[in-house]
Amino acid sequence: MRVLIKSARYKPSNTDQLKNPVLGKKRVYTFFIFMGLFTLSYWIGSQFEVPQEDAEAFLEEFEELIGDIDGPGIFFHNSVIGLPMFIPGFGVAWGFFTSWQTGYAFSALVTVIPMLSEVPALALLYLSPFGMMELVAYSIAMSRSYLLIHKIIKKISIKDDYKIVGIEVGIAAGLLLAGGFLEVYMIELAEQSGMEMPF
Repeated sequence: MRVLIKSARYKPSNTDQLKNPVLGKKRVYTFFIFMGLFTLSYWIGSQFEVPQEDAEAFLEEFEELIGDIDGPGIFFHNSVIGLPMFIPGFGVAWGFFTSWQTGYAFSALVTVIPMLSEVPALALLYLSPFGMMELVAYSIAMSRSYLLIHKIIKKISIKDDYKIVGIEVGIAAGLLLAGGFLEVYMIELAEQSGMEMPF
């Protein structure tokens, strides 16, 4: 009888939940859904036509921003953008805005440098190693933001989620750090070979 009472009162811990294959699948599905949504938002932004004056003003600001930037600088910039995406609820909205704005920035570059029109907008995300790293990091953050706000709405405590959130923040930060140094390396390599890169 005591065994039955104890088992009835037992509530699964986060460790038990992590071992549950259904919850594991849910996490993976959520990640890929947000990867797709981030991509869609970016693509929509890239379809806007940017006026010539606005595009030239953007390019000047962009050149000033990346003029003397290095690996740590890119990492810091991307972290300021990416880490807030972990905030429950807000991170999802911020992620969509950021992805749309990035696509819009690509469209501005195409306006100023017409030859870039031959480069598919999604190539920056899926064909560049650092672009893929950033996409994965942002998708991890946005999907976790959704999962957290979903639990909050359902009135499920998230105080025990700090471990998994901490692990995912570390993974995202590691991807952004590696991506920052890789991006600088590829820019320097392109400059040495006389190529122009669309970023």
